[in-house]
Amino acid sequence: MKIAVDLHIHSGLSPCSEEDMTPNNIIGMAKLKGLDAISITDHNCLKNIPAFTQVAEEKRLLLIPGVEITTKEDVHLLGYFRDLESALNFQQFIENNLIVMAYHEKIFGRQLLYNQYDEIIGEYPSLLLNATKLTLREAIDAIKKFNGISIPAHIDRGSYSILSNLGFIPPDLLINTVELTTSCRYSSLVEKHPYLSKYKKIKSSDAHQLGDILEREVYLEVEELSISGVIEALEKM
Repeated sequence: MKIAVDLHIHSGLSPCSEEDMTPNNIIGMAKLKGLDAISITDHNCLKNIPAFTQVAEEKRLLLIPGVEITTKEDVHLLGYFRDLESALNFQQFIENNLIVMAYHEKIFGRQLLYNQYDEIIGEYPSLLLNATKLTLREAIDAIKKFNGISIPAHIDRGSYSILSNLGFIPPDLLINTVELTTSCRYSSLVEKHPYLSKYKKIKSSDAHQLGDILEREVYLEVEELSISGVIEALEKM
C-alpha cells in the first residue's frame, strides 16, 4: 500500500522549534493534512517520544520513534527505531554522549518536555543544539545496535549536512537512503555528485512550525502500516 509520510518533524523540545509544536497540535495537523505516518526527530533527544506515541495511538496516526543527531563533524543524521523500547534505550546512550552545556532560553529558545495533554512537564537542562561526542560512523553503528536505521539529513543543504561538511558520502558507510529538502534541485545535485544516483531518496519537511508539516506529497510503498513496515520500506526504497 502507498502511504503519505513526513519523517522529519521537531517538537518544542528542539530549541529552534516553535513552542506550539506539542503532541496534540502536531498529530492533529498531520491528520488534517492527510498524512498516514510521521516521525518526531528532535535534536539529540527522544524524551518527547512517549507522549507523542500515546497521542498518535489515540488519534490513529502511525508515529515512528526518531531523533536527529548532530555528530562530531557537525553532520545531522536521522535515526529511526523499530519500537519505543529501542528508542528509549538509545536515549540513555545518547545522553552519555552529549557535551553538557547550559543553555540560555532567551538566546536559543526553550527545550520543552510535554505530556500527552500538551502540558509542559519540564525543560531539558543541557543545550541540545551542540554536536555530540559521536563521529558519523559511531552514530550510525550505535543506531544499528539499538535496532534502528540511519539516514543522513537534508544532504542538499549548505550547512549541517554530510555533503557540506564532509564533501562526499563515504562509500563504506552502512546507509542506502538519504534525505533531501522539499526544495532540492536533484538533477543539479547529481550532476555535481554523480554517485548519489545509487542511493534511495526521501524528502521531508524538517518542520519547526505547524504550517511546515507536509501535505500528502511524499509517499512510501509499504507492505503494512506499521513501524516495521515503514522502516523496511526505507531500507528497500
